[in-house]
Amino acid sequence: IPLEVRIDSKDPHRILGEIQCKGDAVMIGYYQNEEATKATFTKDGWLKTGDMGIIDRKGNIFIKGRCKNMILSASGQNIYPEEIEDQINNLPYITESLVVGRKNALVALIVADYDAAKKDGHSKEAANEIINQSVKELNKALPPYSQISVCEMRDEPFEKTPKQSIRRFMYS
Repeated sequence: IPLEVRIDSKDPHRILGEIQCKGDAVMIGYYQNEEATKATFTKDGWLKTGDMGIIDRKGNIFIKGRCKNMILSASGQNIYPEEIEDQINNLPYITESLVVGRKNALVALIVADYDAAKKDGHSKEAANEIINQSVKELNKALPPYSQISVCEMRDEPFEKTPKQSIRRFMYS
């Protein structure tokens, strides 16, 4: 079943836009809910996925984040926290993270893997210092507008949906 995909952007190869699709496999709307259908489709019939991305010359789509998760920096830059979280989650002793905007700064909420740190001979305090240093190093590779200002350690994992996605709205 053919599916058409486009990026709602002036330059979909360089400028992020919402990923939209159209085709026989795409729903035609919400049953008896015209308002929800209008909010989900463009006027010319394309489904708004809610994902932001770009497309390369070969037609490959790169998803950068969700429209609703985007953070607008004080300087007007669009920040997609998922991109930063992916990098943070690859740092030592980090189980999961969530990047939120607070008072014109980016804050990384971090669930640390203290068991792994303990196995490596580190105390909780030493693990926190290693994490903070790792985030400072990561900041050097990030554009200034998307650098983490503060790391907040959490003892409990984040609340999750049944799909195991973090319930972001609970931590903003």
